[in-house]
Amino acid sequence: MRYRKIFVIFWPFVAIWNLIELILRITGRLVAVILGLVLMIVGVALCFTVVGAVAGIPLAAFGFTMMIRGFF
Repeated sequence: MRYRKIFVIFWPFVAIWNLIELILRITGRLVAVILGLVLMIVGVALCFTVVGAVAGIPLAAFGFTMMIRGFF
């Protein structure tokens, strides 16, 4: 974890990014790509319903960022 001055409004984004970083360190790149793909599929499947879109869009975005982070 890097400690530096950040604005309070950006703290949730930094916390999520640090969580992604921790997950990738523990599980490895290949597992992170597979997990990201699964999360993206589940997120897109949830988007087919109006109520599920509230949780599906962030879930798909989280899966996409995990896949990108795993590739690079």
